[in-house]
Amino acid sequence: MSFDDIIDRRGTHSVKWDAMEKIYGVPADKGISMWVADMDFRPPQSVADAIEKMHSHGVYGYHGDDASYLESIRWWMDTRHDWQIDPSWIFTTHGLVNGTAMCVDAFTAPGDGVILFTPVYHAFARVISAAGRQVVECPLANNNGRYEMDFAAYDAQMTGNEKMIILCSPHNPGGRVWSREELQGVADFAKRHDLILVSDEIHHDLVFGGHTHIPMSNVDRSITDRLVMMTATTKTFNIAGSHSGNVIIEDPALRAKFAGRMAAMGISPNSFGLFMAEAAYSPEGAKWLDDLVEYLDGNRKILDEGLNAIPGIKSMDMAATYLAWVDFTDTGMSAEEFTKRVQNDAQIAANHGPTFGKGGESFLRFNFATPRARIVDAVERMQKAFADLQ
Repeated sequence: MSFDDIIDRRGTHSVKWDAMEKIYGVPADKGISMWVADMDFRPPQSVADAIEKMHSHGVYGYHGDDASYLESIRWWMDTRHDWQIDPSWIFTTHGLVNGTAMCVDAFTAPGDGVILFTPVYHAFARVISAAGRQVVECPLANNNGRYEMDFAAYDAQMTGNEKMIILCSPHNPGGRVWSREELQGVADFAKRHDLILVSDEIHHDLVFGGHTHIPMSNVDRSITDRLVMMTATTKTFNIAGSHSGNVIIEDPALRAKFAGRMAAMGISPNSFGLFMAEAAYSPEGAKWLDDLVEYLDGNRKILDEGLNAIPGIKSMDMAATYLAWVDFTDTGMSAEEFTKRVQNDAQIAANHGPTFGKGGESFLRFNFATPRARIVDAVERMQKAFADLQ
């Protein structure tokens, strides 16, 4: 399997490819889809083999003993992230948007404030609002193209109605790998304001060379009683359709409360997701991941170099994820104008920045987890669409 293989996903019920014309007006036959955060690559062979084994057996019943599945998660966190967990801490949710929603449901009440460091992954605000909670936006400071936290400003914002923070680590869409000092700042902030801290670390495996992700659980052991960790195989191995995620809670009291809501909602995992996750969290999956990150880094460099060569356009320096966060401020164009050029002229579907909250107004987010030929094509299209600036 080569990451350069072009796999035509059109007509396969792929939201990323089959919905881009309806949502963005980008024609399915000529456009490049760079919005939804899944990859245009096949997962590791070990995952395909696990599905083939299920198919060969031919009976798709309830999943039973999950000990080997839980052990694979424990092994992965230990070997890849130097984070020691107990299998009894792990809950399996239907992906991490579901995991986030379950945390909001379990640990807050209607009307409570839930804090987001914005701009940030748009699904967080969606589920908070849908649950009747208040989205509290604490804007990140854009310091010369690098997002940083301003805790003095955030302290001044607090009203006492806030009950939870959701942290995106590494950060989507800015690509930051937060430093130990920054993570400690988040932990201290949570303690100062008596907040439950939900750390969504779904991109923790997609970190480029020279950077190291630190699990929040390894930063400050004094916050265990307020900490919920979330990880998943889905982003790492491109198996988002399996809809499985890990909500990992060390504290017994928090764990009991979360378990109670899971039981009340009647939530249990699907067997396909469990088999796929166990196959992915393996030595074969680890080798595939190392190759993937190297390939993604090559794509990142091509995209950044090509976009940054266009006067007025700046792709934010990133250390993780496969999602480029591109600033059009210095083009002098309105959001309507630069978005129109990307969608109508370049025929590229990219996420609109304002959906990520305050600070996203002048940005678009581009997914570069696709074969390199498409990245080269996308750069050429963008340079042509903004040729008058050069």
